[in-house]
Amino acid sequence: MLTVIEVKGAQPRAKDYKLADSGGLYLFITTKGHRSWRLKYRFGGKEHRMLLGPYPSVGLAEARQKRDEFKAALKNGRDPKLEQERVKSAAAAAATHTFEKVARDWFAVQSTGWRAVHASDVLTSLERDLFPGLGAVPIGDIDERMLLTALRAVEKRGAVETARRLRQRADAIFRYARSEGIPNGNPAAVVDQALAPLPPKKRWPAIVVIEDLRTLIRDVDGAGASPVTRLASRFLALTAQRPGMVRGSAWTEFEGIDWNDATRPEGEASWRVPAARMKLEFNLAENDTYDHPVPLSRQAVDVLRAVRLLTGRGSLAFCSSRDVHVPMSENSIGYLYHRCGYKGRHVPHGWRSSFSTIMNGLNERMLPGSDRSAVDRHVIDLMLAHTPSGISASELRYNRAAFMPRRREIAELWADLLMQGIGPAAQLMSGRRRGVGA
Repeated sequence: MLTVIEVKGAQPRAKDYKLADSGGLYLFITTKGHRSWRLKYRFGGKEHRMLLGPYPSVGLAEARQKRDEFKAALKNGRDPKLEQERVKSAAAAAATHTFEKVARDWFAVQSTGWRAVHASDVLTSLERDLFPGLGAVPIGDIDERMLLTALRAVEKRGAVETARRLRQRADAIFRYARSEGIPNGNPAAVVDQALAPLPPKKRWPAIVVIEDLRTLIRDVDGAGASPVTRLASRFLALTAQRPGMVRGSAWTEFEGIDWNDATRPEGEASWRVPAARMKLEFNLAENDTYDHPVPLSRQAVDVLRAVRLLTGRGSLAFCSSRDVHVPMSENSIGYLYHRCGYKGRHVPHGWRSSFSTIMNGLNERMLPGSDRSAVDRHVIDLMLAHTPSGISASELRYNRAAFMPRRREIAELWADLLMQGIGPAAQLMSGRRRGVGA
């Protein structure tokens, strides 16, 4: 066996020669003094030789380690030379498979089944928050500290929930890389506990006294604002749905309304909100089973008939003043409430709390402790598109449209309570108008 001194002292001779170590390993020295480690072995009944690396870049100990690794492959019936090519290929692939390249490949595969809005959100978050620091790094070289540094920079700007979503997306990217044969340690799988906890859910300012809500409606009705904005506010109050769902509502989503005959009874009028606009887990959003049916009271239909005179030629009920195919600004109703003196007291999203608090309170007063009371709590949650406690995802799938007769009764009761002493929607058609929208 060779010693380190013998290896260092090997000098060129008149002819190329070799110094044997053991197990087929030897140092090859050329007439020009170039030294390299080589391995001689037999595979498939034939003698083979392979290069392990130049000396002194590869020292004696490392050369012996490589010899032992390739000998182990030989014992398992694998050609060491092919094993060496595999290792080289994997190293070259790892160098070219940067985090950004793999992430974009993952995005190209996954986004084919996503809605455009969600796809844009995912790609934008990666480009803004992860690619600047990690994009050029081979994915196999990224460790927990590197990923945490990127995620904590997001947390520092107050976007704690975004940081957690980015960790989930990074985890999916690392898993995708592994499935494609690109080795990595997937640091995203273990950094979850190092991230900041999610802050408590925000409580939206909301008025929960019915008389005060009527005053709010009257104040909005009399405000100097676009009729579309005021009608959108009334429709939001009557349906208690999410403001974004109201702003994006398309005329095609409304069912059971005869637009040509206002005298015809509308006992089955409803608004079917597509799953894509529901606040559901994204992997459920493509399933139309999760469309959200909203029974419409006669007062809600009254609002739609009024606003249709203004925006009916477009695709959206509550559109922008500049484009009938673009939703009104998400701030329009909120700014209107501010101008009416309700800043900090009530926001557009607050109507959901108002409806839940008042109707559940009414329910308890009318049916204290009864089975019907428990059912109505469940129904009110369904009307708000919440998942009632104690109900599984599979049950929710089949109960999304359940209890519709009772849901319609509660919608009518809420509308009657809320609109007591308040005039029809047609009275909002007068006043300052800016085009067709808000």
